[in-house]
Amino acid sequence: MKTGIVMEGGAMRGMFTCGVLDVLMENGITFDGAIGVSAGATFGCNLKSGQIGRALRYNKKYCSDKRYHSIRSLITTGDIYNVPFCYNELPYKLDKWDLDAFANSPMEFYCVATDVRTGKAVYHKCMTGEKKDIIWIQASASMPLVSRPVEIDGGLYLDGGTSDSIPLKFMEGLGYDKILVIETQPKDYVKGKQKFMPLIKFVFRKYPDMVRSMKDRHLMYNEEKRYIREKEEKGEIEVIRPKEPLNISPIEKNPEELERVYQLGRTAGEEYLKATT
Repeated sequence: MKTGIVMEGGAMRGMFTCGVLDVLMENGITFDGAIGVSAGATFGCNLKSGQIGRALRYNKKYCSDKRYHSIRSLITTGDIYNVPFCYNELPYKLDKWDLDAFANSPMEFYCVATDVRTGKAVYHKCMTGEKKDIIWIQASASMPLVSRPVEIDGGLYLDGGTSDSIPLKFMEGLGYDKILVIETQPKDYVKGKQKFMPLIKFVFRKYPDMVRSMKDRHLMYNEEKRYIREKEEKGEIEVIRPKEPLNISPIEKNPEELERVYQLGRTAGEEYLKATT
Protein backbone atom coordinates (compact mmCIF):
# COMPACT_ATOMS: atom_id res chain seq x y z
CA MET A 1 0.00 0.00 0.00
CA LYS A 2 1.27 3.45 -0.97
CA THR A 3 0.07 6.41 1.09
CA GLY A 4 -0.27 9.83 -0.52
CA ILE A 5 -1.47 13.32 0.27
CA VAL A 6 -2.96 15.85 -2.18
CA MET A 7 -2.91 19.55 -1.26
CA GLU A 8 -5.14 22.12 -2.97
CA GLY A 9 -3.92 25.70 -3.43
CA GLY A 10 -5.81 28.92 -2.82
CA ALA A 11 -3.20 31.56 -1.88
CA MET A 12 -3.56 32.36 1.84
CA ARG A 13 -6.31 29.78 2.24
CA GLY A 14 -3.20 27.61 2.33
CA MET A 15 -2.78 28.59 5.98
CA PHE A 16 -5.54 26.05 6.62
CA THR A 17 -3.36 23.39 4.98
CA CYS A 18 -0.41 24.50 7.11
CA GLY A 19 -2.41 23.92 10.27
CA VAL A 20 -3.42 20.45 9.15
CA LEU A 21 0.13 19.52 8.15
CA ASP A 22 1.64 20.69 11.42
CA VAL A 23 -0.79 18.52 13.39
CA LEU A 24 0.03 15.52 11.19
CA MET A 25 3.79 16.06 11.58
CA GLU A 26 3.51 16.57 15.33
CA ASN A 27 1.79 13.18 15.53
CA GLY A 28 4.31 11.37 13.37
CA ILE A 29 1.97 10.89 10.40
CA THR A 30 4.00 10.32 7.24
CA PHE A 31 3.25 9.63 3.58
CA ASP A 32 5.02 7.88 0.75
CA GLY A 33 4.18 10.68 -1.64
CA ALA A 34 2.72 14.18 -1.77
CA ILE A 35 1.56 16.62 -4.39
CA GLY A 36 0.84 20.31 -3.96
CA VAL A 37 -0.76 22.89 -6.22
CA SER A 38 0.16 26.57 -5.94
CA ALA A 39 0.08 27.39 -2.20
CA GLY A 40 -0.27 23.66 -1.62
CA ALA A 41 3.23 23.38 -3.10
CA THR A 42 4.86 26.45 -1.53
CA PHE A 43 3.62 25.49 1.94
CA GLY A 44 3.34 21.73 1.45
CA CYS A 45 7.05 21.32 0.70
CA ASN A 46 7.62 21.74 4.44
CA LEU A 47 5.99 18.34 4.92
CA LYS A 48 8.87 16.64 3.10
CA SER A 49 11.49 18.64 5.00
CA GLY A 50 9.64 18.07 8.29
CA GLN A 51 9.63 21.75 9.29
CA ILE A 52 6.73 22.15 11.69
CA GLY A 53 5.50 25.76 11.97
CA ARG A 54 7.81 27.21 9.33
CA ALA A 55 5.16 28.34 6.82
CA LEU A 56 3.05 30.03 9.49
CA ARG A 57 6.13 31.67 11.02
CA TYR A 58 7.46 33.34 7.90
CA ASN A 59 4.04 34.32 6.60
CA LYS A 60 3.14 36.06 9.85
CA LYS A 61 6.53 37.77 9.98
CA TYR A 62 6.57 39.05 6.40
CA CYS A 63 2.90 39.37 5.42
CA SER A 64 2.97 43.17 5.78
CA ASP A 65 6.48 43.51 4.34
CA LYS A 66 6.43 45.13 0.89
CA ARG A 67 9.32 42.87 -0.12
CA TYR A 68 6.97 39.87 0.18
CA HIS A 69 3.88 40.95 -1.75
CA SER A 70 2.47 44.30 -2.81
CA ILE A 71 0.68 46.17 -5.57
CA ARG A 72 3.93 48.07 -6.05
CA SER A 73 5.71 44.81 -6.84
CA LEU A 74 2.97 43.95 -9.35
CA ILE A 75 3.30 47.33 -11.08
CA THR A 76 7.09 47.42 -11.13
CA THR A 77 7.90 43.76 -11.78
CA GLY A 78 4.73 42.09 -13.05
CA ASP A 79 4.60 39.80 -9.99
CA ILE A 80 2.40 40.57 -7.00
CA TYR A 81 4.58 38.20 -4.94
CA ASN A 82 8.13 39.52 -5.27
CA VAL A 83 10.11 36.72 -6.89
CA PRO A 84 13.68 37.43 -5.64
CA PHE A 85 12.42 37.77 -2.07
CA CYS A 86 9.94 34.87 -2.05
CA TYR A 87 12.02 32.30 -3.92
CA ASN A 88 15.58 33.22 -3.01
CA GLU A 89 16.08 35.47 -0.01
CA LEU A 90 13.34 34.01 2.18
CA PRO A 91 13.84 30.22 1.73
CA TYR A 92 17.62 30.26 1.46
CA LYS A 93 18.57 33.09 3.85
CA LEU A 94 15.84 34.47 6.14
CA ASP A 95 13.85 31.37 7.16
CA LYS A 96 15.79 28.51 5.67
CA TRP A 97 14.16 25.59 3.96
CA ASP A 98 15.98 22.50 5.25
CA LEU A 99 17.35 21.20 1.96
CA ASP A 100 19.23 18.30 3.53
CA ALA A 101 16.09 17.03 5.25
CA PHE A 102 14.08 17.55 2.06
CA ALA A 103 16.56 15.65 -0.11
CA ASN A 104 17.02 12.83 2.40
CA SER A 105 13.32 12.26 3.02
CA PRO A 106 12.02 9.16 1.20
CA MET A 107 8.76 10.93 0.45
CA GLU A 108 8.16 11.75 -3.21
CA PHE A 109 7.04 15.35 -3.66
CA TYR A 110 5.38 16.73 -6.79
CA CYS A 111 4.14 20.16 -7.76
CA VAL A 112 1.77 21.10 -10.59
CA ALA A 113 2.15 23.95 -13.07
CA THR A 114 0.21 24.90 -16.20
CA ASP A 115 1.94 25.04 -19.58
CA VAL A 116 0.96 28.43 -20.98
CA ARG A 117 1.37 27.23 -24.57
CA THR A 118 -0.89 24.17 -24.22
CA GLY A 119 -3.07 25.07 -21.23
CA LYS A 120 -2.35 21.62 -19.80
CA ALA A 121 -1.00 20.49 -16.45
CA VAL A 122 2.66 19.57 -16.04
CA TYR A 123 3.84 17.62 -13.00
CA HIS A 124 7.36 18.06 -11.63
CA LYS A 125 8.98 15.77 -9.11
CA CYS A 126 11.06 17.83 -6.66
CA MET A 127 14.18 15.94 -5.63
CA THR A 128 16.54 18.29 -3.78
CA GLY A 129 14.82 21.63 -3.17
CA GLU A 130 17.61 23.36 -5.06
CA LYS A 131 17.14 25.99 -7.79
CA LYS A 132 15.36 23.83 -10.39
CA ASP A 133 12.79 22.67 -7.84
CA ILE A 134 12.13 26.13 -6.41
CA ILE A 135 11.52 27.50 -9.91
CA TRP A 136 8.91 24.80 -10.54
CA ILE A 137 7.28 25.59 -7.18
CA GLN A 138 7.31 29.28 -8.16
CA ALA A 139 5.61 28.40 -11.45
CA SER A 140 3.01 26.33 -9.60
CA ALA A 141 2.13 29.36 -7.46
CA SER A 142 2.32 32.10 -10.14
CA MET A 143 -1.27 33.30 -10.42
CA PRO A 144 -2.33 34.40 -13.92
CA LEU A 145 -2.80 38.16 -14.47
CA VAL A 146 -0.80 39.03 -11.34
CA SER A 147 2.35 37.03 -12.17
CA ARG A 148 4.65 36.75 -15.13
CA PRO A 149 4.92 33.35 -16.81
CA VAL A 150 7.91 31.43 -15.46
CA GLU A 151 10.37 30.23 -18.10
CA ILE A 152 11.77 26.73 -17.56
CA ASP A 153 13.84 24.98 -20.22
CA GLY A 154 12.27 27.10 -22.94
CA GLY A 155 8.70 26.55 -21.74
CA LEU A 156 6.36 29.03 -20.07
CA TYR A 157 4.40 28.06 -16.95
CA LEU A 158 1.85 29.49 -14.52
CA ASP A 159 -0.36 28.41 -11.61
CA GLY A 160 -1.15 24.70 -11.61
CA GLY A 161 -4.63 25.38 -10.29
CA THR A 162 -5.64 26.56 -13.74
CA SER A 163 -5.34 23.05 -15.22
CA ASP A 164 -5.48 20.60 -12.28
CA SER A 165 -6.64 22.21 -9.04
CA ILE A 166 -6.87 19.06 -6.91
CA PRO A 167 -4.76 16.36 -8.61
CA LEU A 168 -6.21 13.27 -6.98
CA LYS A 169 -6.40 11.37 -10.27
CA PHE A 170 -2.71 12.03 -10.94
CA MET A 171 -1.74 10.49 -7.61
CA GLU A 172 -4.01 7.53 -8.21
CA GLY A 173 -2.32 7.07 -11.57
CA LEU A 174 1.04 6.80 -9.82
CA GLY A 175 -0.24 3.88 -7.78
CA TYR A 176 -1.05 5.64 -4.52
CA ASP A 177 -4.01 3.77 -3.08
CA LYS A 178 -4.46 5.28 0.39
CA ILE A 179 -4.84 9.01 -0.17
CA LEU A 180 -5.66 11.98 2.03
CA VAL A 181 -6.91 15.10 0.24
CA ILE A 182 -6.66 18.52 1.87
CA GLU A 183 -9.10 21.00 0.32
CA THR A 184 -9.27 24.71 1.12
CA GLN A 185 -12.93 25.21 0.19
CA PRO A 186 -16.01 23.74 1.93
CA LYS A 187 -17.54 20.51 0.67
CA ASP A 188 -20.44 22.18 -1.14
CA TYR A 189 -18.39 24.98 -2.75
CA VAL A 190 -19.07 25.50 -6.46
CA LYS A 191 -16.69 27.63 -8.53
CA GLY A 192 -18.29 30.18 -10.83
CA LYS A 193 -17.27 31.27 -14.30
CA GLN A 194 -14.15 33.36 -14.79
CA LYS A 195 -15.08 37.04 -14.43
CA PHE A 196 -12.09 38.51 -16.23
CA MET A 197 -12.30 36.76 -19.59
CA PRO A 198 -11.96 39.95 -21.70
CA LEU A 199 -8.71 40.79 -19.92
CA ILE A 200 -7.54 37.17 -20.08
CA LYS A 201 -8.20 37.03 -23.82
CA PHE A 202 -6.12 40.16 -24.28
CA VAL A 203 -3.21 39.20 -22.01
CA PHE A 204 -3.00 35.64 -23.37
CA ARG A 205 -4.00 36.46 -26.95
CA LYS A 206 -0.96 34.54 -28.27
CA TYR A 207 -1.95 31.44 -26.26
CA PRO A 208 -5.49 30.33 -27.17
CA ASP A 209 -5.15 27.03 -25.31
CA MET A 210 -4.35 28.90 -22.10
CA VAL A 211 -7.37 31.14 -22.66
CA ARG A 212 -9.53 28.05 -23.12
CA SER A 213 -8.15 26.44 -19.97
CA MET A 214 -8.88 29.55 -17.91
CA LYS A 215 -12.34 29.88 -19.44
CA ASP A 216 -13.19 26.29 -18.55
CA ARG A 217 -11.45 26.18 -15.18
CA HIS A 218 -14.71 26.21 -13.23
CA LEU A 219 -15.89 23.13 -15.10
CA MET A 220 -12.65 21.27 -14.35
CA TYR A 221 -12.67 22.35 -10.71
CA ASN A 222 -16.29 21.45 -10.05
CA GLU A 223 -15.80 18.05 -11.69
CA GLU A 224 -12.77 17.39 -9.47
CA LYS A 225 -14.78 18.33 -6.38
CA ARG A 226 -17.56 15.97 -7.51
CA TYR A 227 -15.07 13.14 -8.05
CA ILE A 228 -13.54 13.68 -4.61
CA ARG A 229 -16.94 13.65 -2.89
CA GLU A 230 -17.86 10.46 -4.71
CA LYS A 231 -14.63 8.71 -3.70
CA GLU A 232 -15.01 9.99 -0.14
CA GLU A 233 -18.57 8.71 0.17
CA LYS A 234 -17.40 5.27 -1.00
CA GLY A 235 -14.70 5.29 1.67
CA GLU A 236 -11.94 5.11 -0.94
CA ILE A 237 -10.17 8.32 0.14
CA GLU A 238 -10.06 10.59 3.19
CA VAL A 239 -10.64 14.34 3.00
CA ILE A 240 -9.92 17.24 5.34
CA ARG A 241 -11.58 20.53 4.41
CA PRO A 242 -12.91 23.67 6.13
CA LYS A 243 -16.52 23.55 7.25
CA GLU A 244 -17.16 27.13 6.14
CA PRO A 245 -15.53 29.55 3.66
CA LEU A 246 -12.20 30.76 5.01
CA ASN A 247 -12.75 34.35 3.84
CA ILE A 248 -9.12 35.42 3.73
CA SER A 249 -7.43 37.72 1.21
CA PRO A 250 -4.95 36.22 -1.30
CA ILE A 251 -2.46 38.83 -0.10
CA GLU A 252 -3.50 38.96 3.55
CA LYS A 253 -1.44 41.48 5.55
CA ASN A 254 -2.92 40.82 8.98
CA PRO A 255 -0.98 38.20 10.99
CA GLU A 256 -4.03 37.57 13.16
CA GLU A 257 -6.04 36.51 10.09
CA LEU A 258 -3.29 34.11 9.08
CA GLU A 259 -3.30 32.68 12.58
CA ARG A 260 -7.09 32.36 12.53
CA VAL A 261 -7.10 30.26 9.36
CA TYR A 262 -4.10 28.24 10.55
CA GLN A 263 -5.94 27.37 13.77
CA LEU A 264 -8.96 26.24 11.76
CA GLY A 265 -6.61 23.87 9.96
CA ARG A 266 -5.18 22.61 13.24
CA THR A 267 -8.67 21.95 14.57
CA ALA A 268 -9.60 20.06 11.40
CA GLY A 269 -6.39 18.03 11.63
CA GLU A 270 -7.02 17.13 15.25
CA GLU A 271 -10.60 16.10 14.47
CA TYR A 272 -9.32 13.92 11.63
CA LEU A 273 -6.86 12.15 13.95
CA LYS A 274 -9.54 11.52 16.57
CA ALA A 275 -11.81 10.04 13.94
CA THR A 276 -9.18 7.74 12.44
CA THR A 277 -7.31 6.49 15.53
